[in-house]
Amino acid sequence: MPLTAVPGLSAEKVELGRQLFKDKRLSRDNSVSCETCHDLKTNGSDSLPRSVGIDDKRGATRSPTVYNTTYNIAQFWDGRSRTLENQVSGPVHDPVEMGSHWGQVVNKLSQDKTLQKRFENLYPDGITAANIVDLIATFERSLVTLNSSFDQWLQGDESALTEDEKEGYSLFKAYGCISCHQGKNVGGNMYAYMGTMGDYFADRGQPVTKADFGRYNVTGNEVDKHLFKVPSLRLAALQKYFFHDASVSSLEDAIQMMAHYQLGRQINRSDVSKISKFLHTLVGQHPELSQ
Repeated sequence: MPLTAVPGLSAEKVELGRQLFKDKRLSRDNSVSCETCHDLKTNGSDSLPRSVGIDDKRGATRSPTVYNTTYNIAQFWDGRSRTLENQVSGPVHDPVEMGSHWGQVVNKLSQDKTLQKRFENLYPDGITAANIVDLIATFERSLVTLNSSFDQWLQGDESALTEDEKEGYSLFKAYGCISCHQGKNVGGNMYAYMGTMGDYFADRGQPVTKADFGRYNVTGNEVDKHLFKVPSLRLAALQKYFFHDASVSSLEDAIQMMAHYQLGRQINRSDVSKISKFLHTLVGQHPELSQ
């Protein structure tokens, strides 16, 4: 299915949420904004294997894109937040990311009389934690990449894709990639084990970290170890690194590794190239995104 914009969003809330998304006052030392780790101009993520928060601290996983997250089953790699509203508070309170708390944030923003006026025009109670969360989540719901070549093709424009790109889509389905990367977001709607058909973590050659346990860190159930939310592939062609641990920096290598560890299959270079071409057609348009 083609991606569609979320209907009914308040333009005023989207714009103010956009401003807050880029506001470094959300962090303890005014050095980090949401956009620091989620660069909207590139891919809604960043170009680092681990994002850098306050005091030059490094995160435990690769920063996921914020584009099209409204269509995810949950947020974060381990799915610990079911909603975008719940997700907003995570980075603000995380000691590695923003290291702040809502009381501090509200106090700082309340010193800005112009900002306070804009809040009061939208909310009777002005600047509060709940209203900040509502605004940022509303803005994030607007971050849908529309009108990709693939979506144009889905809507009946046969000329939108080349023959190689169409064959890449057929191969994507034939090899079984679509068993996990499915739906309008081409992923994001289910969980899957990292290394279903092979011991990814043993082969990786690096110690297993807490972050590698995935859903287990949320549920405490042994069966959830190494279970992760399947990422959307909508902007995969724009990524610099892949997987939760940023262990791969090439789209083609990521395709081959996923085939090996998730499907138990080998994909020849020609087919990898065509699947890669198909994945490039998933990249849509958004006013914030540069291409």
